[in-house]
Amino acid sequence: MPSFLQTTTRTWSEVEQMLASGDVQGKLAKDDLPTPALCVDLDALEGNIQKMASYAHEKGRALRPHGKSHKCSEIARLTLQAGAVGACSAKLSEAEAFAASGIESILVTTPMVGRHRIERAVRLAGRIADLILVLDHAENADDLNAAAAAAKIQLTVALDLNVTDRTGVAPGPDAVALAEHVARLPHLMLKGIQAYAGHSSHVIGFAERTASSHEAMAPAIATRRALEAKGIPCSWLSGASTGTYNIDGEMDGVTELQPGSYLFMDLDYDCIGSATGDRFDDFANSLTVLSTVYSMPGRDQAILDAGLKAFATDKPFPPVVKGLEGTSYSFAGDEHGRLDVRRASLPVALGDRLELVIPHCDPTVNLYDRIFATRGDQVEAVWRIDARGMSA
Repeated sequence: MPSFLQTTTRTWSEVEQMLASGDVQGKLAKDDLPTPALCVDLDALEGNIQKMASYAHEKGRALRPHGKSHKCSEIARLTLQAGAVGACSAKLSEAEAFAASGIESILVTTPMVGRHRIERAVRLAGRIADLILVLDHAENADDLNAAAAAAKIQLTVALDLNVTDRTGVAPGPDAVALAEHVARLPHLMLKGIQAYAGHSSHVIGFAERTASSHEAMAPAIATRRALEAKGIPCSWLSGASTGTYNIDGEMDGVTELQPGSYLFMDLDYDCIGSATGDRFDDFANSLTVLSTVYSMPGRDQAILDAGLKAFATDKPFPPVVKGLEGTSYSFAGDEHGRLDVRRASLPVALGDRLELVIPHCDPTVNLYDRIFATRGDQVEAVWRIDARGMSA
């Protein structure tokens, strides 16, 4: 059911003080939150975390959830407590934010190119127990080795394999040649291969997605075997997304899974289909934006305080109101959303609180400073999105 007319008894001064202190458990309700507010349902989040952790454990795969989805060290810690071996970060600045909050094992999934980025990576490697960097070029390997030598450390690196027509060295002979080059560099230790087939993750239809992922990952598995045949140890192959977790996780040769969106889910993933149906319902939608109806210009529409600045707008479909059938949302400017309520399953009135399921979780999270962790109608915690805006 949607959360309707605000019934809070708190003054704003009281709410403000609680939010500033973080002391909210048992004291603050959803109705007290300033909107638009990014919320995560703890029951759904915890269920998603446990389901993926159980799957990885059952299949004998390590799990390293991707932090680019949540950008929140508190959520990374929850996955570690459930058995994850570490975290992924898309950018070095994300890794730096996670490390500052005590995350000790991080895979940075994009290459470290350029003097300053390499200097920062070397500095970070000296601060945490386990930093894994990826590379796809011999010149970059030489630069990393020189920087590690100057710092008197050894860097752990992996080959970034091009299986999605983005970054990466080509599978096969080019990757083997690069691995041989890395093996000759005394300050680099080759851990294995990263092969993230991002283009497969949203292929609609489980059979079609399976075929796409097998086509992408087969060269990576073959490259791993080629390295081992050359006497280059390669016991680690990291890949998989939320959409392919139970495809790549079944492949002999893949050792680690790095999904991220499964924690939150979004409308984009909902429509790709599962192994059993047209809807991908392996994981629950835990992430919503809480909004307030703050204008009713007519009986047929309600204006919400959540517009273009409240949601990522890269998808061709709009947010959907949770628990309220028969409505359709459209953007009405930076600060406003327009809700067609002519066929709403329940009446909508001025001041009502509505939760909207988001089209795309990763870039939406990056719009907010904090996420409210809720259980039912209560707020249990306020988590800082400490890697927000970390794109360097």
